[in-house]
Amino acid sequence: MPRKKFEVDTMTVGDVRDWLLTNTPNARQIKTIQGDERAGVRKLIETYLREQKRLVDAAAFQDRMWSYERRCREQGFELIAGIDEAGRGPLAGPVVAAAVMLPDGILLPGLNDSKQVKEDVRERLYDLICEGAVAYGVGVVDEAYIDEHNILQGTFEAARRALREMQARFGLMPDFLLTDCLKIPGVTQPYEAIVKGDASSFSIAAASILAKVTRDRLMVEYAQLYPQYGFDRNKGYGSTDHMAALEEYGPCPIHRTSFAPVGKKLQVQGTLFDGFDL
Repeated sequence: MPRKKFEVDTMTVGDVRDWLLTNTPNARQIKTIQGDERAGVRKLIETYLREQKRLVDAAAFQDRMWSYERRCREQGFELIAGIDEAGRGPLAGPVVAAAVMLPDGILLPGLNDSKQVKEDVRERLYDLICEGAVAYGVGVVDEAYIDEHNILQGTFEAARRALREMQARFGLMPDFLLTDCLKIPGVTQPYEAIVKGDASSFSIAAASILAKVTRDRLMVEYAQLYPQYGFDRNKGYGSTDHMAALEEYGPCPIHRTSFAPVGKKLQVQGTLFDGFDL
C-alpha cells in the first residue's frame, strides 16, 4: 500500500499533533509546518523541535558525564569511585567527604554538581544514590581535627574515612578514584583529579550530593543546639546573620577557631565557649 502523502494544508491541528507523535518529520516537512498560516500548527512544530533539542542535549550530557568512567573501564578498571567533599569554606561545623561507586549507566534524573541542584532534588537524589549505588561511604571530620591539622588535611582525612566506611559497609574498595580536583595523600589506588569534576563525572556528582546532604543535615541538628547562629539557614558559612551572631555571642563549640573571622572574635582563651554546655 503506497504511503500517504504528507499534506499539512488538508490536516486539522489535531491531525498534525497526532502525526508528530508517531512520525519524524524531515527538513522539508518541518519547513512546511513552520510556514502554515495557523498559529496552532506552528506552535506544535515549535514544541516538537524544543523537545527534540532537549532529548539531544540530555543524551550528550549523559555521554559526557560518563566519559571518565568509560575511559577507566576501557583501561581495565572495574570498581571506579567518585569522591567529593562539602564544607571546606564554612566557619563552623565539619568537613564531609563521600565516595560513591555507581553501576554503569544508572539513570539518576537531575544528577549534577550539588551546587547546581535544588535542595529538594538533592534530598531525592540522596535516597536514589544510596539505593542504587554499588557501594558508598561518607567520612566526617570535625572542627577539632580541622583546627589542629588545617582544613586541607581535614578534607584529605574525610576522603580517607569515606573510603574506609565504604569498605566496612560493603566489603568493597575501588580500584580507581575520580576526584574533584583533590589529590589525596595516603591512598593506594590510582586516581585522576579532575578540575570541576562534580560537573564532569556522574560518580563525582553523586559523591557531591551525599557529602552535601549529609553535612546540611548535621548543621540542621547543630542549629537545635546553638540556635542563635542560624546554622539551619547558613550551614556555617559566613553569612550576614552568622557574622552578627558571632559578634554578639562569640564562637560556640563547633566553630573553627583556626579560621580568621572566628579567631578575631576570641577575646581571652579562658573565656572561649563560656555559656555553652560542653
